Amino acid sequence: MTVTTNLPELLLRSPDADWDRSRWEQLPNDGNRYEVIDGVLYMSTAPSYFHQWIVRQTALMLIEQIDRANIGLTAWAPIGLFMPGCDPVQPDIVVVLRENLHVIHDRRINGVPALLVEVLSPSNPEQDLRVKRGAYAQAAVPEYWIIRPSERDVLVCSQPDPKLGDYAHTYLVPPDGELISPTLPIRTAIAPFFAGSPDTTL
Repeated sequence: MTVTTNLPELLLRSPDADWDRSRWEQLPNDGNRYEVIDGVLYMSTAPSYFHQWIVRQTALMLIEQIDRANIGLTAWAPIGLFMPGCDPVQPDIVVVLRENLHVIHDRRINGVPALLVEVLSPSNPEQDLRVKRGAYAQAAVPEYWIIRPSERDVLVCSQPDPKLGDYAHTYLVPPDGELISPTLPIRTAIAPFFAGSPDTTL
């Protein structure tokens, strides 16, 4: 594998594109995140506390508005998500609608969720902004949020175009703004995603 970013968080990618699920299953459970996108293996090291704080705050909001309303289930990394071209990826947060819970089996999520959320890592922004955005659009994930800790804002992507490998609609929720989901009954201020962490170092 070759190094593509610098510390504090490290992202490695394989020089070859012949990785698949069976090969991924043989990797060690060593605390790193391993993902396979279009046959390329990506490995990222453990994220910062602030990254995990944002994941926690966002997941709590989703549990309140999705899980407790009996609309679906919210899960977070580490978890294996298998979709076309992504075998697997490990998004920070996954939402599966109740009517699609059959995709959860054999200890994994084997299908397309309703929502994926990634918290942008400053050391490897291309991974979430380009590589995963394209992969999620190709897999026809209806909605994809990119939470940007440095800017304290959120990019909301919807209307995936699998052929183009991108989302037709993206809007920016500013730091003092309210996120209104285009596909789910979710409405929330985003300032609480970032507030209150004892450490805001990325």
